[in-house]
Amino acid sequence: DLKKAGLLIFANKQDVKECMTVAEISQFLKLTSIKDHQWHIQACCALTGEGLCQGLEWMMSRLKIR
Repeated sequence: DLKKAGLLIFANKQDVKECMTVAEISQFLKLTSIKDHQWHIQACCALTGEGLCQGLEWMMSRLKIR
């Protein structure tokens, strides 16, 4: 059932000065090794809502593909 599943990661706390970047998170989680699923890291800030819509848009675009 998960053959076509995508992975969306919200990288919260992007407003914090020394937070991990999207690239650092990708390396830390070894996401480049995932070849059979699409994945996306969306930088966001839950306090302001910045980036949340973009992540949900990515998820919705994945649903259209299925």
